[in-house]
Amino acid sequence: MSKKLLSTILIIGGIALLVVWMIGRYNTMVVEQENVENAWGQVENQYQRRNDLIPQLVGSVEGYMIHESQTLTDVINARAKATQVTIDPSNMSDAQLKAFQQTQGELSSALSRLMVSIERYPELKADSHVSKLMADIEGTENRIAVARNAFNDAAKTYNTYIRKFPNNIIASMFSFERKPYFEAEEGAKTAPKVDFSGLKHKTE
Repeated sequence: MSKKLLSTILIIGGIALLVVWMIGRYNTMVVEQENVENAWGQVENQYQRRNDLIPQLVGSVEGYMIHESQTLTDVINARAKATQVTIDPSNMSDAQLKAFQQTQGELSSALSRLMVSIERYPELKADSHVSKLMADIEGTENRIAVARNAFNDAAKTYNTYIRKFPNNIIASMFSFERKPYFEAEEGAKTAPKVDFSGLKHKTE
């Protein structure tokens, strides 16, 4: 075998190995990106579940809470605003996620005030349907927190992978962009906290 032929074979073999290596890294990036988008889907599902529960709660209590019209209006308006902010998980930015989180936080705050107000109405606290809706909303807030943490974990895994050398070269070649994170909630943006100890016997 001539030296020229051997050199050609070695070059072709090296290129083939490089291509196989790049394909492997590319496919891993695709998988991690899909994990992020799937995690985002779970976040959206939980927020949608809350959006579906809110009209039921408002409709169940508004007849009793004639002096709380502003609180009810705040919840309705915050829900409408929150549903208008949507994100494409394949092309999400820090600014988009911040806007999404802000509107959802405003809804959480308004909802928290409503649920605290309901506590001041004995007839509503004694209503099994209302107490179940409140428990469902509290449970959904907890699931939202879990889904957001799972999204952050998936985004961190993906971001770390595409930033590592030499993965960052492939990521740049094929436009794999960094994913943003949910920021920690503060103050009024925390999930509603309501004591259901007095309602448990109504929902069991």
